[in-house]
Amino acid sequence: VFMKSNKEVEKSIIKRFKKEIYSRFVRAIKDFELIEEGDNICVCISGGKDSFILAKCLQELQKHSKYKFNLKFLVMDPGYNKVNLDLIKENVLNVI
Repeated sequence: VFMKSNKEVEKSIIKRFKKEIYSRFVRAIKDFELIEEGDNICVCISGGKDSFILAKCLQELQKHSKYKFNLKFLVMDPGYNKVNLDLIKENVLNVI
């Protein structure tokens, strides 16, 4: 069984969702002036698709933005059992 590396998975996600999600995300950031130079941004990771996609979009924007901003990630624990919380943390470390 061939397993793709994190970088390959990340590249395929960016390519697949560039038009649908990322370009609209970037346009909203610009249109509404949501990020400024030196901002501190924190993303709370719940384990769902939406928080992971937001994290990846912000990481990509941070790489390519003319504005420098700080980006941190937190893992939310609303009472997950230990196995699920550990899985979320592992995914964050491997993906983010």
